[in-house]
Amino acid sequence: MTSRSVHRAAGFVAVLLAAAALCASAADWPIYRGPEHNGISAETGWFAPGAKLSVAWSQKVGTGCSSMTVVGERLFTMGNIEKSKDVVYCFNAADGKLVWKFAYDCPLSPKMYEGGPNATPTVADGKVYTLSKQGDVFCLDAATGEKVWSVRLGAKAPTWGYASSLLVLGKRVLLNAGDAGTALDKDTGKVLWSSGEGPGGYSTPVPYEQGGQTLIALFSRRSVVGVQAADGKKVWEHEWKTSYDVNAADPVLIDGGKKVFISSGYNSGCMLLNVSGGSATEAWRNKNMRNKHTNSVVQDGAIFGFDESVLTCLDLATGEKKWTQSGLGSGALVLADGKLVLLAEKGKVVVAEASPAGFKELASVQAVKGNCWAAPTLAHGRIYARSKAGDLACVTIEK
Repeated sequence: MTSRSVHRAAGFVAVLLAAAALCASAADWPIYRGPEHNGISAETGWFAPGAKLSVAWSQKVGTGCSSMTVVGERLFTMGNIEKSKDVVYCFNAADGKLVWKFAYDCPLSPKMYEGGPNATPTVADGKVYTLSKQGDVFCLDAATGEKVWSVRLGAKAPTWGYASSLLVLGKRVLLNAGDAGTALDKDTGKVLWSSGEGPGGYSTPVPYEQGGQTLIALFSRRSVVGVQAADGKKVWEHEWKTSYDVNAADPVLIDGGKKVFISSGYNSGCMLLNVSGGSATEAWRNKNMRNKHTNSVVQDGAIFGFDESVLTCLDLATGEKKWTQSGLGSGALVLADGKLVLLAEKGKVVVAEASPAGFKELASVQAVKGNCWAAPTLAHGRIYARSKAGDLACVTIEK
């Protein structure tokens, strides 16, 4: 590493320590769906009654559906430029100034949507891990953007390209490739295990513990499956077919993986599974929630998500509707401190109560223009949103 790289790395560490000291209630968001892999942030006190939202800064990041990850005062995302290159960006999360960028050849590949990268960067142990639609996995130095290693996956890509964000567990990088996942060595990119060369689904692996072992739940092309993280051995599997094999939403694990909620679009619906040992049985199934390209969150016995283009709350125990709210389009959401953070399909950021009693908007602002599919991110008291066309905005909360 050059002296300049060492200096920048030291500065990056100092920024992380300073950010952590500033606010004990603040929380990083180092991976798609957050550190708990459920779309829920541990951040508290970020929104007070009567608070207002405003756009603090904006940037152009290229075409794509990649969401944003934040560690300390660094934000990471991806986009495609010139219809031929993907770019991994690192910005200062507070003011939007570019820290570094890393580009590689990759076609835009629009197919009934704008195209560009689908996966979100993952930050772990001072590295950034990314996946292109074509199956190129990159490991970059988080402080400098310098490439550590890269590999091309051998499995066949899904119809709309790879979309799995990367899950780092111990020495492994796990992703949705092949029939039931693939594991790479996090330091070299070497394949540790694979589940075949067939196309996988579009979701990201979700980890949990069972019987003293670490497993991952994966929404594959035609089923939801639980496999051992160490060797890829299947523990349980339940069939779930969706038109065009678009199983895109991550499984939502409840009670430490004893229950699993899944949902997909194209009128497929949703299901709650009871998982015990090597078996998975249906608790209920209906069409009240159809997560086409986004995810639901679960809290206090309620499921919040977008049933196609209608924000919906379901009762977790029964799957019955508690309430619906139209007008937001096919949006995306996360949850923090009892509040829903919503990105409407046309770029409005909305903060609302996360209550099964009904929908109550608390604040909103038009953050970006154009169609939006990427989930918003809340980290260190700021909300980040982006459009498919590549407009990225930082929304601050004025208390």
